[in-house]
Amino acid sequence: MAERKSYHVMEPTDRPPVEVAVGVLIERDSQGREGRFLLTSRPEGKVYAGYWEFPGGKLEAGETVEQALRRELHEEIGITIGAAHPWQIEVMDYPHARVRLHFCKVYEWQGAFEMKEGQCMAWQALPVEVMPVLPGTIPVLQWLAAERGHAGLTHHEDVKPAA
Repeated sequence: MAERKSYHVMEPTDRPPVEVAVGVLIERDSQGREGRFLLTSRPEGKVYAGYWEFPGGKLEAGETVEQALRRELHEEIGITIGAAHPWQIEVMDYPHARVRLHFCKVYEWQGAFEMKEGQCMAWQALPVEVMPVLPGTIPVLQWLAAERGHAGLTHHEDVKPAA
């Protein structure tokens, strides 16, 4: 798996990255084709509150990506996942932190979705309708578009009308 680097904001890159496990939960149809995917909003009180992203969180000491993803998705959205399939790695520099995002596709889960941090959830297809989208989510939407042969927009910009 190749590591990709994206830099949202040009900041010094000598900051060590925070390791983050991210779940790309994808529904499959009866023929096994990938369908809609889950996005959640960042809760109030967190950096980028209200922005939409794929759910997940930081790895704790000694955890693997899959262990962290399993724990985070249970803590944040109340589900127990099946296998996590490692997919892509992306490094993002944000003003508040440099993060290495370990994206895993997840096709199986159990339990009812419960937004335990007061966030919202939305099942989406391309182009996603929810706005604004967190910068670290945009590459994932582009990868999904490439895999699915989707041409055109992957998301809508959160554009404010002129006064």
